[in-house]
Amino acid sequence: MLISHQQEQSSISLLAEVSRTVNNEEDISKVLRLVLFILSEHMNMLRGMVTILNRDTSEIVINESFGLTETESQRGRYKIGEGIIGKVVKSGKPAIVPRINEEPLFLDRTGSRSKEKKEELCFICVPIKAGVEVIGTLSADRRLSAPADNGSGRKSKAEELRKDTLQYYVDLLSIIGAMISQAVRLKQLAAEEKSISPRPSAPTIHIPAQSAGEDEIDEEIDETERPANIIGNSKPMLSLFKMIDKIARTSATALVLGESGVGKELVANAIHFKSLRVGKPFIKFNCAALPESIVESELFGHERGAFTGAASQRQGRFELADGGSIFLDEVGELSLTVQAKLLRIIQEKEFERLGGTKTIKTDVRIIAATNRSLEEQIREGAFREDLYYRLNIFPITVPSLRERKTDIMLLADYFVEKFNTLNHKGIRRISTTAIDMLVRYHWPGNVRELQNCIERAVILSEDNVIHGYHLPPSLQTAESSGTPYTGSLQQKLDAIENEMIIEALKRTKGNMSRAAAQLGLSDRIMGLRMKKFDIDYRKFRT
Repeated sequence: MLISHQQEQSSISLLAEVSRTVNNEEDISKVLRLVLFILSEHMNMLRGMVTILNRDTSEIVINESFGLTETESQRGRYKIGEGIIGKVVKSGKPAIVPRINEEPLFLDRTGSRSKEKKEELCFICVPIKAGVEVIGTLSADRRLSAPADNGSGRKSKAEELRKDTLQYYVDLLSIIGAMISQAVRLKQLAAEEKSISPRPSAPTIHIPAQSAGEDEIDEEIDETERPANIIGNSKPMLSLFKMIDKIARTSATALVLGESGVGKELVANAIHFKSLRVGKPFIKFNCAALPESIVESELFGHERGAFTGAASQRQGRFELADGGSIFLDEVGELSLTVQAKLLRIIQEKEFERLGGTKTIKTDVRIIAATNRSLEEQIREGAFREDLYYRLNIFPITVPSLRERKTDIMLLADYFVEKFNTLNHKGIRRISTTAIDMLVRYHWPGNVRELQNCIERAVILSEDNVIHGYHLPPSLQTAESSGTPYTGSLQQKLDAIENEMIIEALKRTKGNMSRAAAQLGLSDRIMGLRMKKFDIDYRKFRT
């Protein structure tokens, strides 16, 4: 395909402007809107759309558009394989419709072209991919004059020129689709997050006082409601922040529920430090960290001679926390004997030290936490039902990391900065491959597992970039990422080599010689590798 000098200059200008927008604008929705606006100016685009595939519902919807009304955008919904857009998502290949009036697969669901001369309209649609996975499409309408019929029965020169022009736009849109893929991935995760159905084992957060007919919690929160020690902007986390703000102002007992590693202790900290008890003691105790014989003494204290080795009187955690709060982590691990004493403290605000007879009064707010099902323990006789109802006055469920995937990169960036400081490193960014692995993984260990992964990656990195191969094997296995891998060892090594070459070209802005030097390769070997992996260095010059 031949392109004119004017087209080449125009495409360079277009890609440079898109690149600046993607790199400088933080608002993801604004990035996509601006990119479509830039396309409209450079390509004389009549309409443009970014569609996103919701993997939970298998529906493709218009997320951002140019030249469409809001009503028209809402009508643009497709199933995989349905229409041109559905076909592109299914095949992962671009589609060109030279004249939309001649293409039966062109559905025009939006109805925006009903008054147009469809024989003059062409439609171009390219897939937006994250790795090999299609996550959406970028498409555009453009008016091209119909070529004159020369009566020879052969395709006219004008027709060939039209095809070359369309292919030129396909190539441009494909490059831009790759540039905005990460923004589209984040929009996809946000859309899927809203459609997640609550699981019985991990119910979504709600305010008990609300009835079914009342409005859902608004996603926008007052910044004063946001705890200073917790990171998150996803809808489940904003709901959690509202719950913390509501309970913190009271003296009610709180029960923090959630899987291991979600940050239950951080929630307990936030409740105490936003409460009226903020200037008083905040005592933490892990009920599963000590043998059962020691737990009672640690919580309630003991008198001298209460047991072998008790050489002096000792205050317990409840006594030390008087006037403040106590956080009982893994409360489901307490024995029935200790549960009975805990119930008395909640009801009567009093207890006796182990081996003592003097009744001690205490004013302590209890914040308990568990990752186990207390209802199931009650059925098994391992947990007191009356204690459960005393603790469960104000339950708060902390969402798992897989339910708040839009927060993954926020957390990852925070941990990078943290471990940069601790390990005297200078990590500047996370590679696209590594980002995709992070957002696809199911995170059974939640935020704690993510923290450990980033710490490992920061330590291993030697070029101030976190690559996919710096992440633990659990994130790199095909089963964990949902991308079954059946290739050989050589294929895996090729994938790593390909990623390293691309990262080097990004750093050197497409300078092959400098990239080769950084990788320790000769120019000839670098050229062979570029040819092997079909990498075009010119794409990185913008």
